Amino acid sequence: MSAGTGVVLGLLIGLVGGWFLAGRQYGSTTRGSKANLTPSVLSGHALATPQLLAWIDAATQGWLILTPDLTIGYINSKAERLLQVSNNLLVRGQALDEVLAVPELEEAIVSVRHQQRPQRCEWEQQRIPLEAIVLPGSDEWLLVLLQNRQSLEAQQQQQERWVSDVAHELKTPLTALMLVSDRLEGAVSEDDGVLVERLQRELRRLQLMVEDLLELSRLENILPRDKVDYSALNLEQLVEGAWNSIRPLADQRDVSLTINTNEPGLLLGDQRRLHRAVLNLLDNALRYSPNHGCVEVEILPSGGWWLLCVRDHGPGLSESDLSNMFQRFYRGDPSRARSNRSGSGLGLAIVQQIAVNHGGRIQARNHPNGGTSMELLLPRGQA
Repeated sequence: MSAGTGVVLGLLIGLVGGWFLAGRQYGSTTRGSKANLTPSVLSGHALATPQLLAWIDAATQGWLILTPDLTIGYINSKAERLLQVSNNLLVRGQALDEVLAVPELEEAIVSVRHQQRPQRCEWEQQRIPLEAIVLPGSDEWLLVLLQNRQSLEAQQQQQERWVSDVAHELKTPLTALMLVSDRLEGAVSEDDGVLVERLQRELRRLQLMVEDLLELSRLENILPRDKVDYSALNLEQLVEGAWNSIRPLADQRDVSLTINTNEPGLLLGDQRRLHRAVLNLLDNALRYSPNHGCVEVEILPSGGWWLLCVRDHGPGLSESDLSNMFQRFYRGDPSRARSNRSGSGLGLAIVQQIAVNHGGRIQARNHPNGGTSMELLLPRGQA
């Protein structure tokens, strides 16, 4: 076994866990027994290098392994076919930019090295639409998983049409039911009025869920960092505008807002969707804030990024909540909430998708001094 192949094998062992994590996130890797091949399992057994490389060569995805100086350490036959690299051309050991010039991939690689998180990108290679997921490895090695996205696009379009059709079909009966409930409100007895109020509350929640489901479907089916609707924005103004939208709810419970920043937070982004993301974060903080409490917002520079921190002074979150809170329809322990209002269960999932589409990310943590801090990281751009 050559030294170079040994290094590649070591890298692969460290990357396998991230590979399956990315597959769960993007739905792009295979399912089944492979999900059990965690790094700990691999390191505890004598797995022969030829066997591992044979599996990679037989994979239905393209595998492109990049060294820290961005030369091609390994490439399987599927990747060669997708990238239309001639079998007679020896590309291992060559610099990536000498073999392939793809700005979208280069940008994804830069983001992965900065954030140490998987990034997805798309481009056309001689009229064939490709998708790549770039995974970080140890010592700045990278793994690029490649596949033809024609079939993926067909599936996404079918899913989008299905979700859209179902949501639109639900809108009509929900609207009719709301009209009937409004008529019932003035025609029933006081005892039955309580039931009508409950009916109206549940109908409004279903309407909100349908609208959020449509929005999430639209967000998931647009290209990340599609700058068609981007404009120069001010994070501090976004926070103030979003808070004004929920101020009546905050005033009912005497919850205030404080903004701590030395800079306004100038960036480029989709104003409507970033407003929605900030609004969802503030609304979530308000739900968990005690009466007469305070929601704290910080806007901090972090290199080429802005960090927007939204902190409540509630009871904090469990480990299960921290691990699952950005999943669709996930609901934490209701006893933690300080408000009786219920949402669609999609608010934080929408925030996460908006962050991803802007090339950023969102994470949650329990603040050392109590409460929960939601941290939205967004690239500054050239505002």
